[in-house]
Amino acid sequence: MKKHILFACLIWSICVWQGQPLLAQTPKPSGAEDRAYWCSLLDKIARPVLDAASRGALKKEMPVEEHPGTKRADYAHLEALGRLLCGLGPWLELGPDNTPEGKIRSELIGLSRKAIVHGTDPASPDYMNFTKGGQPLVDAAFLAHALLRAPKQLWAGLEPAQQAQVIQALKLTRSIKPYESNWLLFAGMIEAFFIEAGVPHDSARLNYAIRRHQQWYKGDGIYGDGPDFHFDYYNSFVIHSMMVDILKVMSSKGLAPEPVFREAVRRASRYAEIQERLISPEGSYPAVGRSLPYRVGAFQTLAHVALMHRLPSDMQPAQVRCALTAVMKRQMEAPGTFDPSGWLQLGFAGHQPGVAETYLCTGSLYLCSVGFLPLGLPASDPFWTDPAADWTAKKAWSGQPFPIDKAE
Repeated sequence: MKKHILFACLIWSICVWQGQPLLAQTPKPSGAEDRAYWCSLLDKIARPVLDAASRGALKKEMPVEEHPGTKRADYAHLEALGRLLCGLGPWLELGPDNTPEGKIRSELIGLSRKAIVHGTDPASPDYMNFTKGGQPLVDAAFLAHALLRAPKQLWAGLEPAQQAQVIQALKLTRSIKPYESNWLLFAGMIEAFFIEAGVPHDSARLNYAIRRHQQWYKGDGIYGDGPDFHFDYYNSFVIHSMMVDILKVMSSKGLAPEPVFREAVRRASRYAEIQERLISPEGSYPAVGRSLPYRVGAFQTLAHVALMHRLPSDMQPAQVRCALTAVMKRQMEAPGTFDPSGWLQLGFAGHQPGVAETYLCTGSLYLCSVGFLPLGLPASDPFWTDPAADWTAKKAWSGQPFPIDKAE
């Protein structure tokens, strides 16, 4: 036995002295493999919602997990559909093709259109709540954002009568007064969609949302959620992406100066830079602030800036791809994330009902989809074709050179 131990030690010493690895390193996944993983995971997230909603059976089939006594079922279904499509939209906008991925997109596009029709048709058993309480304003805005992100596949693919019923449903939310917080952007997003759809818009709701957030800007890529700073992920869940996309519409129609839009993009890029540095070498990130069960949706701004090709100059697209993939694997593969029927469950890394605020339920969780926005880039984009690269924290904690961070 001693001879075997001595021999093993000798081999180990020789390998170390010669600089040889003791075990063969696992090759890093290619961009194509990462993309296939993202597509498969997003399809897994989306299927239960879209399959049921396309048949007008979402209200019947979707479980609604919530805090006892909170009664969120009135809001859960519009939450699930609007939030899911908000992240799914850019990928669907690539359209169908004859590749395996393109065939999946084709199926999801068809299901999504049917789901939108059922959800906005007063005669459907799945007609969704656009008026009761304040919450419908939030999720109608996510639905409107989805239509802006997929104008060809989700909006133009509807028949004129179907488009009219969508517009009518969204108009109903004008009766809801938003809070002095990120909620102002929900009202603004719906009006921005009306501009693109050629529908008369309420300029007061639109301009007030933008003006207040400009006043609430704290610096270094961070807006207040209202007049106060909040240490949470709402700059990513809502503020940056809605500010950028609302101003994109406004500037394209001459309703806002182009420099104002460019400044919003610059601020989003800085916040994305901060977000990338929050992802640990293991794919975890700080569990701070509220709404943690939105999971990888916390990185919408990083994903959105990558989709826009506006990453900081010292940040490679591949390092963002690898960082987000690590988060998805760490978070979405945690046991208990999905129930036995494939629906998302409350939690941050698994099934943790106690981490969900009283305003959250099953439908809320589908905001995780906005972490997948770079799927809207074609498979030929450098985001997907460049070799795997370490992200900032992985470089920093392994002794590699990494860029110094500095405020804007």
